[in-house]
Amino acid sequence: MAFSVPPGYRRRAEVRRPKLDPFIPIIEGWLEADRTMPRKQRHTAKRVFDRLCEECGFTGGYTIIKDYIRERERRGQEVFVPLSHPPGHAQADFGEALVRIGGVEQKAHFFVLDLPHSDGCYVRAYPAAVAEAWVDGHIHAFAFFGAVPQSVLYDNDRCLVAKILPDGTRKRASLFSGFLSHYLIRDRYGRPGKGNNKGNVEGLVGYSRRNFMVPMPEFATLAPPEAEDLATMRIATEPLLDLQCEAVHPAAHVRHTARDPDLHPGRKRDHCGSNTVRSAANCEGSSEAGIVMQRPFVNVTSIRASLA
Repeated sequence: MAFSVPPGYRRRAEVRRPKLDPFIPIIEGWLEADRTMPRKQRHTAKRVFDRLCEECGFTGGYTIIKDYIRERERRGQEVFVPLSHPPGHAQADFGEALVRIGGVEQKAHFFVLDLPHSDGCYVRAYPAAVAEAWVDGHIHAFAFFGAVPQSVLYDNDRCLVAKILPDGTRKRASLFSGFLSHYLIRDRYGRPGKGNNKGNVEGLVGYSRRNFMVPMPEFATLAPPEAEDLATMRIATEPLLDLQCEAVHPAAHVRHTARDPDLHPGRKRDHCGSNTVRSAANCEGSSEAGIVMQRPFVNVTSIRASLA
């Protein structure tokens, strides 16, 4: 049996619209031509109905025109699938906001890195969203979290992507390519002009602007925080992330100081128990619980000088 219960009435033939069907090619032509026009200067159902009556002798009602166009728009809508965010993967982006530095109102560009699985985030402001700021923001985010993600999802910013090839692959900018090679991060990219591919970090940009930058923040300088301040922020943030991880995925959660005998010595568990792989050639020393930390990619002091 095709159905466990009777499915009820099912239409076998398409609905016939004798008054509308002869005019469908005309309507389709108008609507296809609208694709090259600004969104606010396109045919509405009312305008299509008026033109059909005035120019083509249409004798039907407005309702069948409205229903046809609504169904046509429904068929053409983009389909969205709920995104799944496994542990150990991040999203990064830049946002803009007005700030007052040294009494002068100016635009600040803030780097944001988000861990969607655990909702961990890092925000840092820069005078410009240049390639050096991208790299510096990642370095400080990794130091803040004490871990490096397996992959990071980006948009197609020109500081990161020099060119999108015909097959869809990205030709990376030279500085960004060296940064990825050092940290062994897999770079992923959203579709051009489609912010919903990385909705978590897009939401974090808006959240940061609304909550951290209203009212307009004032600072004497854009100087970075001291190392002690960074350590204090980490100590204050880790318990909150632990609680969030337990709520999101208790079975996968591993405390920051816990050892896992199944992990390679060059791997570390970050928030929510994700594995991050390090290269032995790029690692030095050791931190607590046998965790291997990684050397910085570049001299941070030289980057700060170039951003000043």
